Amino acid sequence: MADGGVTGALDGVVVIDFTQMLSGPFAAMMLADQGARVIKVEPPGGDQTRKFGPFRPGQLTMPDGGYGGYFASTNRNKDGIVVDLKSEAGREVIKRLVANADIVIENFRAGVMERLGLGYETLAEINPRLVYGAIRGFGDSRTGKSPYGDWPAYDVVAQAMGGIMGITSTEAGGQPTKIGPGVGDIVPAMQCAFGLVSALFRAQRTGRGQFVDVAMVDGVLALCERIVFQHGIDGTVPGPEGNSHPLLCPYGLFPAKDGWVAIGCPHDDFWRLLARCMGRHDLADDGRFALTADRLARRAEVEGAVSAWTTVRTKAEIAAVLGGKVPFGPVLRVDEIFADGHTASRRMLAHVELPGVPDHPLVIADTAIKMTETPGGVRRRAPLVGEHTATVLADFGFSSDEVASLTARGGACAG
Repeated sequence: MADGGVTGALDGVVVIDFTQMLSGPFAAMMLADQGARVIKVEPPGGDQTRKFGPFRPGQLTMPDGGYGGYFASTNRNKDGIVVDLKSEAGREVIKRLVANADIVIENFRAGVMERLGLGYETLAEINPRLVYGAIRGFGDSRTGKSPYGDWPAYDVVAQAMGGIMGITSTEAGGQPTKIGPGVGDIVPAMQCAFGLVSALFRAQRTGRGQFVDVAMVDGVLALCERIVFQHGIDGTVPGPEGNSHPLLCPYGLFPAKDGWVAIGCPHDDFWRLLARCMGRHDLADDGRFALTADRLARRAEVEGAVSAWTTVRTKAEIAAVLGGKVPFGPVLRVDEIFADGHTASRRMLAHVELPGVPDHPLVIADTAIKMTETPGGVRRRAPLVGEHTATVLADFGFSSDEVASLTARGGACAG
């Protein structure tokens, strides 16, 4: 329930979340941010990412398994339960939960859920309208068996094999470079969330669920759509591009006195306006630079002229001249983002309780998806280990005796 009693667009949707690390938790988080009831299933002792930092003093040794920033960011808005999937009693608990769920999501290696007796086909027999989502490095054999299907994969592998590293470097033709954020996890997560909601829409009309499969490598390749059509048209093999654009000029990063700025001229009118803003009317009126193709042929001269103008000015001084006229933005550090008026006006920083540190709330990134009627976003912190186990079991029809037995020391749902 969002502030003021307004429910999210996915209010009433129940998600059983078996995910770990980043890709799966991020996908489930997106559903939770929009109002779904996401029940995060952790093993006894808790998710291993609870012990990933950063931490405030004392948090790593908390008796609940730890509560680092990594876990707290992508598991907000979720209920947390403990279930021992290696026990028969634990697996029976899951089957009872699934009977009344809309979505299951997991990102184990291929075959793990089948070996537990909780694969898609088994769960679909229990609940034919179930939408089952899986994120794996190279996908699931149900939709296309990859020769690498048994390989473990994380963000860095997906970035490498999906194409994004091959065109990313600090300089044209330079060493391939890893993208800072975990796009190899997060992009597939976003695609999975979209797939799950799409499949749920159909399931609500037809009563039939389906298996939703996103390979991390595929997700990154889809993000790199430009290299595909470039190669498909004329056999081009794009390499590291540095801070420029292979098809547009000027379009990239330029040095300022106190950092860097981004300037883009996706069409010729912006170039002429930029040249005039820089006081270079000669360039604006010079036919040798009139068209994008002309400027690409003279890239060094064009980028040199822009750099000469930006280098002697601060980011603020450049913004005063270009802001609102041509596509422009300063390269911001995170402390500058925290202080920026856009960030505040768009409510992109959420403050939640940080367990064990009452005088130091945790700041996490809020959702970028804004809705007028059903606003989503961060409503509550990530759960402690097993924090909602008893409540969830009771809500799903377990008797008080069953709850007591399952959550007792040594039980299938004990933290």
